[in-house]
Amino acid sequence: MKIVLATHNRGKIEEISDILAKLPVEILTLDSFPDIGEIPETGNTLKKNAFIKAETVHQLTGLPALADDTGLEVSALLGAPGVYSARYAGEVATYQDNCKKMLNEMKSFSSNERDAHFRTVIAFVTKHEKIWTEGVVKGTILDHQNGSKGFGYDSIFYYPPLEKTFAAMKKDEKNSISHRGKALRNFCAILEKQLINKNG
Repeated sequence: MKIVLATHNRGKIEEISDILAKLPVEILTLDSFPDIGEIPETGNTLKKNAFIKAETVHQLTGLPALADDTGLEVSALLGAPGVYSARYAGEVATYQDNCKKMLNEMKSFSSNERDAHFRTVIAFVTKHEKIWTEGVVKGTILDHQNGSKGFGYDSIFYYPPLEKTFAAMKKDEKNSISHRGKALRNFCAILEKQLINKNG
């Protein structure tokens, strides 16, 4: 089976490819389909946006497509930025722009008011079915950036059980506990079962 990853985000492509590597599938990226540009995320939930991307890429390629949408949900900000996480500081915001805005928004909150969680929804679309899974990880927002790995808000998202930010973790370490890792492992379990049943 060939699966197209419906994203141009290199960090996501690397994480998703690593976790799906154990499946008997061939992973394709949008690099193989240069006519597919950025896909507008017009949904008002992570699930809707994930399906918009997966359905669009499936329609354009005719191949099974997998997409994710991820949001950082901060309790003190009433769940913001949520579905707008990638463009929190503007439509063309960089990861650094978004982190700086978050640090500024959280200035007035104490250390016990910084609860947050990452949520990822995975959508998978084929000619015959639509599947979705979810993964959530809890943490806190630091008052400074720490670590040089990862992407997005990883440098300010602190994971208490390991006492470090996502950006300070090794790749395998992050994948083992992250929101995206959880959602993808849930997806892998579903797809593995289907492949076993199909091959009987």
